[in-house]
Amino acid sequence: MPKIVDHDQRRRDLVVATLRIILRQGLAGATMRDIATEAGFANGAMKSYFASKSDLLAATYLFVFEATNRRVEFSTSHLRGIAALRAFASEVLPITPELHDEARIVLSFFAEVAQSPDHARTTRKTMTQWRAWIVEWLDQARADGELAAEVVLEPATDVLLAYLLGAQTTAMIGAENTDFAGFRTQLDYVIDRMTVNVPNS
Repeated sequence: MPKIVDHDQRRRDLVVATLRIILRQGLAGATMRDIATEAGFANGAMKSYFASKSDLLAATYLFVFEATNRRVEFSTSHLRGIAALRAFASEVLPITPELHDEARIVLSFFAEVAQSPDHARTTRKTMTQWRAWIVEWLDQARADGELAAEVVLEPATDVLLAYLLGAQTTAMIGAENTDFAGFRTQLDYVIDRMTVNVPNS
């Protein structure tokens, strides 16, 4: 009987191999040949799954994004308002070696976004989901009396989202105060200016 090939699994294998190569060698060192070798593929076979390195990088970004979202959904499932917002941020801020690695993948993809309208659309869709979550949690915080009266939901959401993405960038640069304590202090600073005497969780 002919061998049954699980094409979805083979795509995942290539994505995971790309992730490992980028973390080990950087984006510039992530050649299609090296990725194929890492995944145990013949170099020419990759074209059956991803037309280009750019497409493979986009799939790797979505793999990381979806993993983050699964953690967020788990960690916020029993929370609302400011508590949920803090839990969400703790899954995005690069405050552990694993989250630092995820930030490297995200920023590698963002370099592609600057050159590709298709990848820009992919990124907008992912950020739209995060933005909707943040708006919902801030709205809950307002209903629960946690949010300062002067806070406007839409701009506050954009500020927080910009901070989280910026934190990933500063972590890669290696700026001061980019360890766990530094990012936690920054997050407290941002959120405390939106809230009414809400103790840190």
